[in-house]
Amino acid sequence: MNSEDLIASLSQDLRPVSRHALGERLGQGVIAGGLITLVAVVFWLGIRPDLMPAMLGATFWLKWTYTISLAICASAAAMRLARPDGTAGGWLRLMALPVLGLALIAGIELAMTPSTQWLDMWLGNSWTICSRNVFLLALPIFAGLLWSYRRLAPTRLALAGTSAGMAAGAWGATLYCLHCPETSALFVLTWYSLGMAGAALLGRLLGPYLLRW
Repeated sequence: MNSEDLIASLSQDLRPVSRHALGERLGQGVIAGGLITLVAVVFWLGIRPDLMPAMLGATFWLKWTYTISLAICASAAAMRLARPDGTAGGWLRLMALPVLGLALIAGIELAMTPSTQWLDMWLGNSWTICSRNVFLLALPIFAGLLWSYRRLAPTRLALAGTSAGMAAGAWGATLYCLHCPETSALFVLTWYSLGMAGAALLGRLLGPYLLRW
């Protein structure tokens, strides 16, 4: 058999892959993990009783803007890094924008608030559990992204794991907003971000082992 016949034999049963297959695969992992996280929010933590009135206010959407923007950036980086020659493409650096934006808002809040109330703004009523909850809620989504990566071909495993962990943390934080009544930008900037960073660190540590192929 010559080389042309061999190539024809190997390729005759191949089916074309959709150009959106990569995004669909990662989306399936996020959605599957996100559904488990949503169930955990509803039945473990509980939906905040004033959710509907809260969604009419600016603070709720401020939190969602922050977490969703980080989730989109990290997910985009994770999708690019799922290719053998993939790079983050600047998406991880772009996450600095929502962080700086929320930091600016937190600074304005502090300037408009008496200094005697700053500690209460920073700690809120749930600082001892917020970061932990965000981290735990990220785990099902992180597992979903790991499942997605098993059919893909990342080569920068630590960075891909970090991106997947950060995406999971940010999507988990987004769903956590359905429970969390905290309104201070300083609180969100500190304790939400700490939980998301923990998920990113987990991805950084596990990526080289779990994403290997």
